[in-house]
Amino acid sequence: MSLATPSASRRRYRVVQWATGALGRSAIRGVLERDDMELAGAWVHDPAKVGADAGTLAGRGPAGVAATGDLGEILDLEADCVLYAASPRPDRFAELETICALLASGKNLISLTGLVYPRAHGPLFVNELEQACKRGGASVHGSGVSHGFMADVMPLVLSRLSRRITHVYARECTDFARHPSRRLVHDLLGFGKDEETYLRALRRSRATMRALFSESLHLVAAGLGVDLDEIDVDADHRLAGADLTTAAGPIPRGTVAADRWTFNGIAAGRPVITVEIVHKADAARMPDEWGRPGYSLRVDGRPPLTLSAGEEWVCDAISAASAHALNSVPAVCGAAPGIRTYLDLPMISGRMHL
Repeated sequence: MSLATPSASRRRYRVVQWATGALGRSAIRGVLERDDMELAGAWVHDPAKVGADAGTLAGRGPAGVAATGDLGEILDLEADCVLYAASPRPDRFAELETICALLASGKNLISLTGLVYPRAHGPLFVNELEQACKRGGASVHGSGVSHGFMADVMPLVLSRLSRRITHVYARECTDFARHPSRRLVHDLLGFGKDEETYLRALRRSRATMRALFSESLHLVAAGLGVDLDEIDVDADHRLAGADLTTAAGPIPRGTVAADRWTFNGIAAGRPVITVEIVHKADAARMPDEWGRPGYSLRVDGRPPLTLSAGEEWVCDAISAASAHALNSVPAVCGAAPGIRTYLDLPMISGRMHL
């Protein structure tokens, strides 16, 4: 039985942090700052972190919570919610067993790296999640900023001002010059690799990006009352014209330093939802091809609607993604057991600090 009962809502939410990369560390800091939450546990992938204090790992003072690499220890904890920030995998089924075990143990789960719309992965995936939620009396929700706001929630917010909508377009261009995660910048995006190595890994990268962003397209489609027939994925890349220095490590001249992913959701034989994702290793030292860092959104309807913002709109994407998840905790813990997307939950907002 989940701890998210009416009586539990009057006390502090006990939160477990799963994985302590850049996102996980930011989430821990957020939990420690809130008076309605307490850190109940922390799971780490790196054996060198096992036994370390979670607060110290997050750059804060000791929190009195030792990190563990043992799933069993996390399952045995009394906690309301798990903030799941494991690195995205190309095959979402690869992490399904762990996620289901956490849910079945009675812990609600908020993912910062997917599960925005689990139905995008088919009925088997959905059934496993729903059964685990039923066993534990828990809910599962996908949150975040990248693949969790401008590309799915914001189009639905904007669409309320238009009728007879024919197409939705969302674009995100991100500058990774200050992003600290080497795993993301070099391993997942492939920046700093020579072109041949990058192209050999492209099939795996394509699977990962499809797994992440197909959820966003399906969520927007569901919110607009459309069933997508398929999702077309196109990828392009550019090489660095000079040696670049980033927070995640150097990007040598002649290696991959930018990519553009275009996802088209197809219905009735044509694209109805398009999401364009551009990544740049160091936008200030690269050509303006594919646009400057920032966000844009267009809803083609009556009337047509356009929203655009520079990169300063979200000046710290990691902090914003963790805040988005933290602000979702009360709603997810209070929801009925099962898969709970943005279409199922009340509006989620932040908290005023006085």
